[in-house]
Amino acid sequence: MRQYPADLTPPWKKPTPVPEVPAEPGLVVEEPGTGFCGAVIRCEAGTVTLEDRFGKHRVFPLEPRGFLLEGRVVTLVRPASPAPARPARTASGSVAVHRARARVARAGRIYVEGRHDAELVEKVWGDDLRIEGVVVEYLEGVDDLPAVVSDFAPGPDARLGVLVDHLVPGTKEWRIAEAVTSEHALVVGHPFIDIWQAVKPSSLGIEAWPAVPKGQDWKTGVCRALGWPAENTGAVWQAILKRVGSYKDLEPELLGRVEELIDFVTGGGGA
Repeated sequence: MRQYPADLTPPWKKPTPVPEVPAEPGLVVEEPGTGFCGAVIRCEAGTVTLEDRFGKHRVFPLEPRGFLLEGRVVTLVRPASPAPARPARTASGSVAVHRARARVARAGRIYVEGRHDAELVEKVWGDDLRIEGVVVEYLEGVDDLPAVVSDFAPGPDARLGVLVDHLVPGTKEWRIAEAVTSEHALVVGHPFIDIWQAVKPSSLGIEAWPAVPKGQDWKTGVCRALGWPAENTGAVWQAILKRVGSYKDLEPELLGRVEELIDFVTGGGGA
């Protein structure tokens, strides 16, 4: 049995397909039945309104093959509705302020223990901090904190916030932090052994951060356990940092501490 197509219309009698063109405002077309030529000024459900060079308006139905565009037959269609614009977000999740200029630096400051910590805070919260006029400075170690606080002399218009690693009650670092904390100086710590741990393992393609025996350098132990180059932990950190695109790649325990410091410093008065 010979199979025949469902459509038996001879090819020479089939209409040639024509392009569909969105009826965007300003598009100049001609309605061939009337010869009216004009620019699209409005397109609604089922109709399009044209305006000719004399300012005259005509409304036509949006029918297939109903218009000429530069002499070619086209089908005008209603333009797709633009999706509602969503407010852009900074890496920290805050609403981005379009073309915002950095504010003049406040007297208040945030100190962050560790160079890697400072780089991570800058990457995720940098835009927010510049808008707020908050400067982040690098603290080499908690032992330096009493001298930093003494030199800074925190006050109502110059609050000081400090983020330290692995702040555990009863330790030497905890006692130093308690000693310098005041109405105008806030010291907070995250629970991680190292700031690397504040990055979610899922963002790095690993199941979990490996346990490292006490007495062994944590970064070196992690690199060895994961097969990363242990002889260059600085390069490993840069590779980790590149995988952090926003706050979504960080653990909540770090997010809360940094937001707390920003709120504390910015709530203490103007620049």
